[in-house]
Amino acid sequence: MFQHHLLLIYRNFKRYKSSFFINLTGLSAGLSCALLIYLWVNDEVQMDKFHAKNGHLYQVMQDMKTAQGDIITEATPGILAEALKQELPEVKESLTASPTYWLEQTKLSADHQGDIKAAGKFAGRDFFKIFSFPLVSGDINRVLTGKQAIVISEKLAMKLFNTTRVLGKEIIWRNVEMQNETHSLVTGVFKDTPANSSDHFDFLVSLDILYGANDNYVKWTSNGPSTFIVLKNGTDPAQLNAKIRDFMRPKGVKAHTLFIRPFADGYLHGTYTNGLQSGGRIEYVRLFSLIAVFILVIACINFMNLSTARASRRMKEVGIKKVMGAGRSSLIVQYLGESILLSTLSLFIALLCVELILPQFNEITGKQLSLHFNGRLLLIITGITLFTGLVSGSYPALYLSAFNPAAALKGKLVTSASALWTRRGLVVFQFTLSVVLIVCVFVVYKQIEFVQRKNLGYQKDNVVYLEAEGKLKTHIVSFLAAVRKIPGILNASSMDRGFLGEFGSTEGDFKWEGRNPKEIIKFQNASINSGLIETLGMEMAAGRSFSDKFGADSTKILINEEGIRVMGLKNPIGKMFGLWGKDYQIVGVVKNFNFESLHEAVKPLFFRYATQQTNRVLMRIKAGQEKETLAALRDFYLQYNPGFQFEYRFLDQDFQAQYTAENRVSVLSRYFAGLAVIISCLGLFGLAAFTAERMFKEIGIRKVLGASEWSIIYILSGEFIKPVAASVIIALPLSYVLTRYWLDTFAYRIELQLWYFAAAGAMALLISWLTVGLQAIKAARMNPIECLREE
Repeated sequence: MFQHHLLLIYRNFKRYKSSFFINLTGLSAGLSCALLIYLWVNDEVQMDKFHAKNGHLYQVMQDMKTAQGDIITEATPGILAEALKQELPEVKESLTASPTYWLEQTKLSADHQGDIKAAGKFAGRDFFKIFSFPLVSGDINRVLTGKQAIVISEKLAMKLFNTTRVLGKEIIWRNVEMQNETHSLVTGVFKDTPANSSDHFDFLVSLDILYGANDNYVKWTSNGPSTFIVLKNGTDPAQLNAKIRDFMRPKGVKAHTLFIRPFADGYLHGTYTNGLQSGGRIEYVRLFSLIAVFILVIACINFMNLSTARASRRMKEVGIKKVMGAGRSSLIVQYLGESILLSTLSLFIALLCVELILPQFNEITGKQLSLHFNGRLLLIITGITLFTGLVSGSYPALYLSAFNPAAALKGKLVTSASALWTRRGLVVFQFTLSVVLIVCVFVVYKQIEFVQRKNLGYQKDNVVYLEAEGKLKTHIVSFLAAVRKIPGILNASSMDRGFLGEFGSTEGDFKWEGRNPKEIIKFQNASINSGLIETLGMEMAAGRSFSDKFGADSTKILINEEGIRVMGLKNPIGKMFGLWGKDYQIVGVVKNFNFESLHEAVKPLFFRYATQQTNRVLMRIKAGQEKETLAALRDFYLQYNPGFQFEYRFLDQDFQAQYTAENRVSVLSRYFAGLAVIISCLGLFGLAAFTAERMFKEIGIRKVLGASEWSIIYILSGEFIKPVAASVIIALPLSYVLTRYWLDTFAYRIELQLWYFAAAGAMALLISWLTVGLQAIKAARMNPIECLREE
């Protein structure tokens, strides 16, 4: 019987080649999309879960109560980890470590070789006991003991020494965060961080170095490093959260509360609103998971429509089988077997497509995905294939097996209203999803365009920056004076940190006229040189910027408009601002500018004046002269700062990096939306074929009675405008809700325009008409004699 079913399936595929090809194409495309998204989603949800202590590993977070609302941060006092371990019996192990970006642009050298850039961390001595980054060499209990200790990755060891047998060798490293070069001895080598780690670093150095350079990190009132703990077996995280909430109150920090979250949750669930977890990358995981399901369902619907469209050709087959004694269950098995076999064939094509597409997909997503056929992947693939086969074949199997044998043998196919509405409903569902995706593509594109064009309060184009090293670090003023004379450089200045991203933050003991002593305001802050406001094209709302014309501005301060607003100051110029025990005079108010991504609202900010304390030089280059100016700047830099490489970066590159996730979503959504529309059009083609087949003799009679081709095209097209129009009506309010939800993650966003939705609806109608137009024209041009011959 099985062999007989296979033979019938083969003959049907061979007989109806066009239907077979369309079904195979649609299912292959749907399965390819589903497999690609599965690989991406699986990589996302597995991030940071490879650590052996994952189930007990937590990160300590701070909830800061400020005038701007609750601010959740990973930054904690440097002494918090040890205090938690000593005072809480539930804590088995604890660790303090810095964020990787603190040492992201570190330059290392060894054996008198040139500098190599790498990213690193300050870490406590138990780092390798808590996190599962295997050591290739070195004692896990001693590798991070002492100020001279440095542990490097295998990759970095090969770059520096061309071997991994490097214990005891000296490395010289320097970073803008450190004042001087640091000489360290290699105490261990660890395996390169795996792809499923959210944190990638090349070396670790002892926390003792950080504490020696800045003792503020060992004070309860100062934040910076991150704190990690391992809980003992049986500990209830919820109870521990309640216990540590006010842990720092007795330490003199009353406005901050603590809570813990699973370490692996930080990657996907990193967004907080009003102190509560409110999303993060998990939103994109859910979004693309739904897209995968929707596209797969759309492909299945195509199979249903095409199978039922060809039902009249299989009536006699069904009638003969039933007369010969075949039961409905055996027919259902046969037709489900067809769909499962087709989905299996589609799977092989999909696997080939995925293998070919993966390099480009990895480039778009920034990942290193690959097809490794382990048990889990094979189970998922089998499940997706069976799901696709059963869903796509279910309705045709039930529909075809229900034919009355007598009517089937007479060739009289009576289409019930429920069957017709089911097919139309499936098309409505298809195009509803397609229209939603089209609208989402419009909105994502317009928001990214808005981000690119919005007036940020500064001018990011043609601004070059470089890190202050060597002689440059101690001679900033003379370097800037010389650089300003280079043709093509319009202005130059310096500051103590990167311009984009969160600046240094503090809610220290500030004082000003009329301040509410119970109110806590968190200020961002940076030290800048004279000329920075002008170099970056920022504007002053009141007063003046720092300038050498006024002599030493070391006791002066600039505050942005948001800072003045939350302070409640009227006429702030000339007012005194108490800062860390010193008095500063407010000489200027800077107009608000977006120094973080547009996901964040502008925060209170102050600038202090500094010259030698700055370590990043920023220069504005005249547009159109970039190549010549950079060449001249390079020659001057190498002469001025011998022994150091000229390495620069454009500020707008950093700006673009803030929206990497959004740009990837924009690109992927365009591909997936296009794929959904194409597959949906295959479904419309199936419905057009069914309608033309059902109206075959009607078309002949109409033409004999004098109907024109255009009138027949109009009649056939009307069959499709209605379901597509219905899908547009359903999709537009749904797409509004979804796009509004996404836009709410931005503090600055576009307003949803009516034309976004109208254009998406018009596009869906146009695509659907073009899809069925050829089928309608073909049917309208048929010879009426051929239509009426089989009466």
